[in-house]
Amino acid sequence: MAIEELLDKNKVWAKKVALEQPELFATLAQQQAPKYLWIGCSDSRVPANEICGMLPGELFVHRNVANLVKHVDFNCQSVIQYAVDVLKVEHIIVCGHYGCGGIKVAMENTNAGISDYWLRSVKDIFLRNRDELQNLHNKEACLSRMCEINVAEQVANLAHTKIVQTAWKKNQPLEIHGWIYGINDGVIKDLNVSRKGLEDVDDIYQVEI
Repeated sequence: MAIEELLDKNKVWAKKVALEQPELFATLAQQQAPKYLWIGCSDSRVPANEICGMLPGELFVHRNVANLVKHVDFNCQSVIQYAVDVLKVEHIIVCGHYGCGGIKVAMENTNAGISDYWLRSVKDIFLRNRDELQNLHNKEACLSRMCEINVAEQVANLAHTKIVQTAWKKNQPLEIHGWIYGINDGVIKDLNVSRKGLEDVDDIYQVEI
């Protein structure tokens, strides 16, 4: 597909939306007021708005390889801070997906170039859970479970941030959820690892604010 075709497709899409929802673009031009922050993988097969059935403006989105929440990643932390402090989102969703290439690479000794630095923390997660993972019956099951474990770890990382804990101490409505998406069937699964307040954070990770 030539790059110009993307611009043509955009014109078709914009015209279609304008006909179906005449007020949408005018409303979006005024402000955004999403209630949800989505932290997902960069994988092109996981389009956040589409798989949730949501329109533009309803979902604030941050994506990176393997949907990681790193405390030293100022890009991710800036998105979280803006979403929580300015947009006042009420839910943060970390959504991984089965068959994640980034997780697969981290579980192997493959030379992935600079991506190896980014995925180092995933290797650490794998090592902490190696006993459980090695007991699974095949590589596919191991990868699927590791994708789930990684989501749970990133939910915990979010709960450990000063940004989130400050909001909780102010009694600001805010919940963190961990989901995983099946590329083979299009269904999102709730991993039931939600965090809803400081009572869900171990004492050692609670920060004085």
